[in-house]
Amino acid sequence: MVSVATLLLLRHGRTTANADGGLAGRQPVELDETGRGQAAAVGERLKGLPLAAVVTSPLIRCRQTLELALPGAEPVIEEGLIECGYGAWEGQPLKKLAKEPLWPVVQQHPSAAVFPEGESMAAMSARAVAAVRTWDARISAEHGPEAVWLACSHGDVIKAIVADALGVHLDLFQRIVADPASVTAIRYTPLRPFLVRLNDTGGDLAGLVPPPRKRRRRATRAIDSDAAVGGGAGAAR
Repeated sequence: MVSVATLLLLRHGRTTANADGGLAGRQPVELDETGRGQAAAVGERLKGLPLAAVVTSPLIRCRQTLELALPGAEPVIEEGLIECGYGAWEGQPLKKLAKEPLWPVVQQHPSAAVFPEGESMAAMSARAVAAVRTWDARISAEHGPEAVWLACSHGDVIKAIVADALGVHLDLFQRIVADPASVTAIRYTPLRPFLVRLNDTGGDLAGLVPPPRKRRRRATRAIDSDAAVGGGAGAAR
C-alpha cells in the first residue's frame, strides 16, 4: 500500500465569506485573520515533506494559503480544482439559500443539483476527479511511487474527490467533512484508491511519506492494491 504516490488534498484557510456565513463560490474572497493563521499552522505541519509537485485552484484564497503555508513552492494552476460554479447562489448568505427549493436537492440528492446560471455538482465532481487522477498518474510516472504531492482546493471539491476514492455515490458526499486548512491523503493504486487520512487538522504528517522500497517486488500491481487484512501496522514511526 505504500508503493504508490501519495496525494495530499489541502483545503484553503478560512475566508471572510466563511466567517460571515456566505457562499463565496468563485468570487475573489480572501483569507481572514483566522484563515491566515490556519495557513501558517498547516505550513509547519507540511514543513520537511518532500513534495514532488504543488497544484492549486486558481482562486486567490487557495493561492494565499499556499503562499503562507509553502512560501518556497511554485504552485501550478489547475482549473479542474476550481470551486464549484454556484452561479446565482454566489455571494448569498447560506441562511437565505437554505430556503431555496434547490437546497434539499443539494443536501440529499446532490448528483441531480444544477445551480442556476452555474455548474452541476456532477460536473464539478467529474472534472475534479479527472484532474487529480491525471496529475497523480503523471507524478507517479515522473517521480516514482514514493512521491508525495499536494493539491489545494475547496470544500465541496475535496469532498467529491474523497467520495470517488471511497467508491460511494456523489449523493453521499455530504456525509464527508473537509474543514478549512485540513489535510486529506489518498493513494491511488492500480485497482482501488485508499483514503489514508481525512479532514486532518492537527498532528504530524511525516508518517504519510512512504518509505523507500528495499527491492523490487514481483506482482507489485496486485500487492499495491491489496488492503491490509486486520488493519495492518500503520505508518512507520
